Amino acid sequence: MDSRAASPEKQDKDDLVGISNKRLGVCGWILFFLSFLLMIITFPISIWMCLKIIKEYERAVVFRLGRIQADKAKRPGLVLVLPCVDVFVKVDLRTVTCNIPPQEILTRDSVTTQVDGVVYYRIHSAVSAVANVSDVHQATFLLAQTTLRNVLGTQTLSQILAGREEVAHSIQTLLDDATELWGIRVARVEIKDVRIPVQLQRSMAAEAEARREARARVLAAEGEMNASKSLKSASMVLAESPVALQLRYLQTLTAVATEKNSTIVFPLPMNILEGIGGVSYNNHRKVPNTA
Repeated sequence: MDSRAASPEKQDKDDLVGISNKRLGVCGWILFFLSFLLMIITFPISIWMCLKIIKEYERAVVFRLGRIQADKAKRPGLVLVLPCVDVFVKVDLRTVTCNIPPQEILTRDSVTTQVDGVVYYRIHSAVSAVANVSDVHQATFLLAQTTLRNVLGTQTLSQILAGREEVAHSIQTLLDDATELWGIRVARVEIKDVRIPVQLQRSMAAEAEARREARARVLAAEGEMNASKSLKSASMVLAESPVALQLRYLQTLTAVATEKNSTIVFPLPMNILEGIGGVSYNNHRKVPNTA
């Protein structure tokens, strides 16, 4: 193998740059002077055709006899374009919004979904965008669709729904690396909507409702257990002090009276009734006959 041969990656990058450092040559200079002479001869008219205005958000790439004139594009202002030998191409550097139509994707857990998104990108190298790809916007649009399908195909449905930001960041990284040689810089990727089948939506809703009901039952059981513990503690306190039970009766009566009720139920202990009537429960018990 020849040691002077360059690596394939380096050769590809050199081919993609699209800038030739070779000189025009004898024929090129002859054509250049003829074009310049033609512009001078037709000066009053040709000046309006040869002067081009570049706006602030634009860059211009000038091909002279098929070769790009400089490593960098022409900046805003006036640019002189010679007739017959120069080709003038404008490139817009403003951010472009690329809407990705809904893509039908089969996730890793075998669920069919439709996902759409949006990609924000801009051209940071006008020379690379003109020389390395025929239609930079169409190429970026198709690459965004393919990358979206490839990335989401490796994720489960729960990962897509819960981790949209992580998935969008992965897509942005892959797009930025792939379009670097095209002079594209991806600013942001957003996943707009994830559509799932209706039957799957119903099953997910039923599962979520079952989980909520189970959680509610657990909370209700925990509340009953705490209430029973509190009642047990209260009964132990009342058992130690019988007067406390009477005070609780009075407190209950006060609470009932504040509600403006016409009927008040006043519970009385049985020993009070026995004292008022002079009759004891034991007196009503039958005495067994003695032989």
